[in-house]
Amino acid sequence: MRLKSMKKRVLIAMSGGVDSSVAAAMLVEQGYDVIGVTMQLWDYTQNESSCDPNSKFDTCCSLDDVADARMVAHKLGIPFYVFDYQDDFKENVVDYFTDEYLKGRTPNPCVACNTFLKFDHLLDRAQRLGCDYVATGHYAQIQYDEVYGQYKLVKGLDPKKDQSYFLYSMTQDRLSKVLFPVGDLTKTEVRNIAEKYGLVNAAKKESMEICFIPNNDYAKFIADRARDEDLIKGEIRHEDGRLLGVHAGIHQFTVGQRKGLKISSEYPLYVTRIDSETGIVFAGEDKYLYRSGFSFKKFHMIRNFGNNINFEVKIRYRSQPCPAILEKNDEIVTLKFVNQQKSVTPGQIAVLYVGDEVVGGGFIDKVFV
Repeated sequence: MRLKSMKKRVLIAMSGGVDSSVAAAMLVEQGYDVIGVTMQLWDYTQNESSCDPNSKFDTCCSLDDVADARMVAHKLGIPFYVFDYQDDFKENVVDYFTDEYLKGRTPNPCVACNTFLKFDHLLDRAQRLGCDYVATGHYAQIQYDEVYGQYKLVKGLDPKKDQSYFLYSMTQDRLSKVLFPVGDLTKTEVRNIAEKYGLVNAAKKESMEICFIPNNDYAKFIADRARDEDLIKGEIRHEDGRLLGVHAGIHQFTVGQRKGLKISSEYPLYVTRIDSETGIVFAGEDKYLYRSGFSFKKFHMIRNFGNNINFEVKIRYRSQPCPAILEKNDEIVTLKFVNQQKSVTPGQIAVLYVGDEVVGGGFIDKVFV
């Protein structure tokens, strides 16, 4: 008789997508005692007044996704639970997202979800269910440094799908309790495995938009939730001081944005910076977008490195890593680019790498000219 008590138990977060479904299948095949859970984060039928309950959105976290996760769990023969975290999601992700845009900053809700919600709650739930590990479908890898006795967070094998950027806030304790089964696979390999198992979502389209904003109309989403006095309206000025026009709220803009300025110009104009104190949105030609560095807010390191380390930084998820110098002065952490970078955006996450390893990161705060 097989004794379950001798097997490691894993809580797998199942979003209804193919990645977490294949992660669950791999864990079952590897002999783990697997429990599937879906975090119910956002109910469109309750939160969107204009929402048709029968419509489908190109997002994650929908009721259709919950149904897909349930079917996969049934196919794999593992127990499955749905836990309601909608209040926590609203507070830690939706409200944060809205507040940041109202302040003229550009947030990353996926990082907030991973940092302030998913792993904390999943690890807590895993402990209560007697699980040894938490697993997700992230494209990232965890390695152990035998020399220093520390865990390392490393990029996923598939460079097009690598999600290590979103996990910069992981700690040594978390890394010791987390598994990323698909981290050393490509997306093509993941879909092939899903087809082999006959999973219902093997060919499912990936979600590309912000999961709680249908049609990706974030400006309308924010305006619908904000009081009129919270919408900071003002002028649009060129970097040389010229008045170009007016706007109905800084929440509509982000650094580097070109569309939506509604200004005729001989040359393309971009949002170069946003002054939340005066409500002025500054615009200018491409040359005005380049910056020398920035200061961090809520800086975090997964593990410490010595001095004279050659860091690379990603200033947004899809950006290419660029060389940079990290400087620490008491509680102030700043980063200087070796070469100026374009569209450095307050509120976004900057993540540091040494080779393929994620060192840490934080929120971009004050940007240096």
